[in-house]
Amino acid sequence: MIWALAAGMVGGLGLFLFGIQMMASGMQKVAGDNLRRILGILTGKPIIGVFTGLAVTVLVQSSSTTTAMLVGFVNAGLMTLPQAFSAIMGANIGTTVTAQMISFKLDVLALPAVGIGGLLNYFSKRKLHRYLGQVILGFGLLFTGMLTMSQAVYPLRESPFFLDMLIKFGQQPILAIFVSALFTAVIQSSSGATGIIIALTMQELITIDIAIPLILGTNVGTCITAILAGFGTSLSARRAALSHVLFNLIGVIILLLFLKPFTALILYTGDTVARQAANAHTIFNVLNTILVFPFFKYFVHLVTLIYPGENVTIEFGSKYLDKRMLITPAVAIQAARQELVRMANVSRDIVKESVNMFHKGSLKNLSHIVQLEDLLDGLEKEIIHYLQKLSQHSLTYRQTIVVSGVMSAANDLERIGDHAMNISFLSEAIIENKLHVSSTAKDEVLKLFQKVDEITASAIEAFSREDLHLAREVIQQDDIVDNMEKVLRKNHISRINCNECIPESGVIYLDVLSNLERIADHATNLAEVITEEFAKE
Repeated sequence: MIWALAAGMVGGLGLFLFGIQMMASGMQKVAGDNLRRILGILTGKPIIGVFTGLAVTVLVQSSSTTTAMLVGFVNAGLMTLPQAFSAIMGANIGTTVTAQMISFKLDVLALPAVGIGGLLNYFSKRKLHRYLGQVILGFGLLFTGMLTMSQAVYPLRESPFFLDMLIKFGQQPILAIFVSALFTAVIQSSSGATGIIIALTMQELITIDIAIPLILGTNVGTCITAILAGFGTSLSARRAALSHVLFNLIGVIILLLFLKPFTALILYTGDTVARQAANAHTIFNVLNTILVFPFFKYFVHLVTLIYPGENVTIEFGSKYLDKRMLITPAVAIQAARQELVRMANVSRDIVKESVNMFHKGSLKNLSHIVQLEDLLDGLEKEIIHYLQKLSQHSLTYRQTIVVSGVMSAANDLERIGDHAMNISFLSEAIIENKLHVSSTAKDEVLKLFQKVDEITASAIEAFSREDLHLAREVIQQDDIVDNMEKVLRKNHISRINCNECIPESGVIYLDVLSNLERIADHATNLAEVITEEFAKE
């Protein structure tokens, strides 16, 4: 009996979770690759954020997936904490749709759905039809899994141990919440845990008095995904994960205080315990959102108080480019130059952090480096687009030269970001593969970086002040970096020959040197913009 029960439950749960995953995958493919963009755009206002989170979660069939995406967006600087929290509230409501579906007795549709979905997925030539086939197949597998679990738990009707445990759950709702939360955290799926609860109700093994605390527990346990997603992320991302935990915990605690009236209300919402349990899941999350929403700002403030600290944020987008200035070319060009100087300082920062990552052997700042590189890419596009619009106006010969130089410099600075990312990825390879790099090699990289950074800083200053003398000095120093790179390369090859360094890390080290040398070339190009401006006057 025990083996049959375990096999039925594990097999049924596997089919159930696989069905959800397949259905979600098909729906996402039908929708296209716009989910991330939609989440980022449609969360400007809290109320819109709630509905966006709800819609996306219905589409992906997993609040855990939505929450993990939101934490990732906050970590990448693409979304603020208030935006993420509003979408999290909606995600909690959206995840109850699965429970609503499985609470209806649609077992008769399970096998036909598997057949139709499988045939569409296998024989369809059009991608859209194959994706729809995956949705239908996932739907069928979901209900097949539910049916398998329901049949597996039927013998528990005669188990004294199980019946006694259910009595304890009925007498001690907190115990039921704890056990359900723990199980949900282990399988990392509130939908899977809810599916088992509804399977128990279908066999009349539990009453609504027991089902409600168990469902409340799934809302607590599902927070584990947000917690895991928050590890190693920015302060704002960790706060987003905490907001999910607090939101669900506060809702469960408040409902426990009104458990009897809530249970009495749920009894009127359905004819079967399965329908009542699904409704309890939905109504709880809707009520929790309605309760917290008026105190939205205060809740966000509470999260920042619980998780204090100064968050380092990256201000994406341009600061100085103003379309209204385009009618005055001289002013517009100055604005573009200011934006380019800002971009240059960002490129200098990303190189510094990348080399620091190599020298210290730590992945701590990798996400911040990726954000800086995204900022560089965005600024290059904005500057070039701005200057292309400016070029449509009447410009003097000198203004044309300056505009061309600034556009070229923006491309060089973006390339500096690319080389810095290369250094980061090379450092990541060393760390993850646990390759040995000698302290001598690390110090040599640091020494070369210091010279490259000195040239970059001087190039930025020369461009900012339009200092021809300083620009020429920068250009002359480029040969120094080239010679340093050649000497260090020879030194390292000698160390490899003497077995002081292993070849695997040696190749990576030489690539780091090469990237630093290329960064110096691009920094020198920035200085050459000034010399060309004066040469063509």
